[in-house]
Amino acid sequence: MRVSELVKELNLKVVAGHNGLENEISGGYVSDLLSDVMGNSKAGQIWITLQTHKNVAAIASLKELSAIILVSNFKAAPDTIDHCNEENIPVLCTELSAFEIAGLVYNAITVD
Repeated sequence: MRVSELVKELNLKVVAGHNGLENEISGGYVSDLLSDVMGNSKAGQIWITLQTHKNVAAIASLKELSAIILVSNFKAAPDTIDHCNEENIPVLCTELSAFEIAGLVYNAITVD
C-alpha cells in the first residue's frame, strides 16, 4: 500500500512531505522512544508517535521510513516540517490515539 492510499482510507491530514506520498508501506512501528525507533524500526515502515520535534525527521530519514503519523492532534514543530519536506517524508496527523490508529493502519496494510 502507498502512503497516499492510507491517507485517503484513514482520512489523515498531510502536513509535510507531499512529494513522498507515493512511498510504499511495508509495515508499521509504534514508539515514542527515539532510540527504540532507531534501533528497531525497518525501512518502509510507517512510524506512529506523539513526538513532534526535529529529531523525529532525522530518524525517519536515517531509517528510510515511509511516513510518520502524529497522534492525538499533536502538531509537528516547524523545523520538523521543513526537514520532512526536504527529505520527502510525509507527516500525517490524526485525532486518534496511537492505539486506535495502529489498529486501523494494521488492518489497512494487511488486508489484500
